[in-house]
Amino acid sequence: MRKDIRAIALGGFIAGTLDIFAASLVNWADPLRVLQVVASGLLGKASYADGAFSMVLGMILQWAMSLIISAIYVFAACWLPALRSRWIAGGAAYGVVVYFVMNFVVVPLSAATVTMRLTPMHVAKNLPLMILFGLIIACFAARASSTGSRA
Repeated sequence: MRKDIRAIALGGFIAGTLDIFAASLVNWADPLRVLQVVASGLLGKASYADGAFSMVLGMILQWAMSLIISAIYVFAACWLPALRSRWIAGGAAYGVVVYFVMNFVVVPLSAATVTMRLTPMHVAKNLPLMILFGLIIACFAARASSTGSRA
């Protein structure tokens, strides 16, 4: 159980942090602005006027979502050992699922001011990032199940 908690924490924090920087790269946006976009899911338009507060809130929200996403995968891998033994396929598939859940469920239900336009270009730019996100989480889940102190 201790290794699973560590896998959740490392997978969630690393994937969540890298996701902010990856999103800023593919969208040619300042990472601090990306954090405000994340915070807009809770604050709406006020996020862009709140400066540092909304940036910190955006990072906290990003990490919270990433930890939840990581926990779901790690706990699922406890019931489906193939998610750990075949972590590349499992992580890639999980990244695709997360991409669609975020775009069709989470963002539409939030107060976000930036809506996702699911054009072929958007999918081509962002889906690979979410696959990488899933792979990072799956890698830590797989390492948690291996023997020794690697996890």
